[in-house]
Amino acid sequence: MTAQATREPAIRVRGIEKSFQDLPVLRGVDLDVEAGSIVALLGSNGAGKTTLVRILSTLSRPDAGTATVNGIDMGANPGRVRESISLTGQFAAVDEVLTGRENLVLIARLRHLRNPGAIADDLLARFSLTDAGGRRAATYSGGMRRRLDIAMSLIGDPPVIFLDEPTTGLDPQARIEVWQTVKKLADGGTTVLLTTQYLDEAEQLADRIAILHRGTIISSGTLDELKRLLPAVEVTYVEKQPSLEDVFLALVGEPSETDTADSSDRSATTQKGSR
Repeated sequence: MTAQATREPAIRVRGIEKSFQDLPVLRGVDLDVEAGSIVALLGSNGAGKTTLVRILSTLSRPDAGTATVNGIDMGANPGRVRESISLTGQFAAVDEVLTGRENLVLIARLRHLRNPGAIADDLLARFSLTDAGGRRAATYSGGMRRRLDIAMSLIGDPPVIFLDEPTTGLDPQARIEVWQTVKKLADGGTTVLLTTQYLDEAEQLADRIAILHRGTIISSGTLDELKRLLPAVEVTYVEKQPSLEDVFLALVGEPSETDTADSSDRSATTQKGSR
C-alpha cells in the first residue's frame, strides 16, 4: 500500500446532523477531502452547503456527528482547527477604505506575523495585484476584490481553506479570474473545499464533486465517475449553438490584469468626479 493511500484525509466528516428549531438541514453528512485537492460541494440553494462549512470552520456546532480537519478533532480542539483553516464567505470581506496592500498588512499584523509588509507584497505578486496594491479596495473590480479577499485568507499559510460560493454575483470574466486563483491554491498544496450551485464551476475546478441534496450527500466522485452513473450515451449528430458566455468572452476576450486595472481606474475616476 502506498503512502498516498494511507494518508488521512485533510477533512473527514461522519454523520453530521444539524437542525434549526424543527427544520432539519443536515441529515447525516459523510465526506472525505484528500489533502491538496479541490472538492466541490454542489447543491441548490437551501441544500445545507453553507451550514456544513460553518460547522467545519467551528462557527456552528452540529447536533450529531464528528469531523476532523487537518487531522484535528473539531469537537475536542476547535481552537486548533481554527489555526489550520481559513474561510472566505459568499461576499468579499475587504475594507474598502484601505488599499489592497493595507488590507493584507492589517491581517498579517492581527495574526502576529513577522514582516507584514513583505507578506503583503508577496501575496500581491502571487495574485497579480501588485500594480493595484496602492489603490483603495473600493476602486477594485469584483474579480480583483475577490482575489484580494482570498489572498487575505491565505495569510499564515493555512493548509485548509473553505470557499463558500466564491463567484456569487461576479461577471463571466471575474469568475474566470477566481477560478484561476483557486487552481493555483491547489497546485501549491492547499486543500480547498468550495461550495457552489454552478455546475460549470464544479466541472472546471473540482478533483472530486459531492452532491448535497436535502441534507445528505447523495453521490460523490470524479466528474467521469459521476457521468458513468447515467446510461451509455447514444452518439448522434447535434449542431451545438454557442452559449451567451461563449459569445461574451469571444467579443471581449479573456480577462487580464490590464483589463481589471483599467476597470478599477475608471471606477476611481468616476468616484472622484462624483464628489
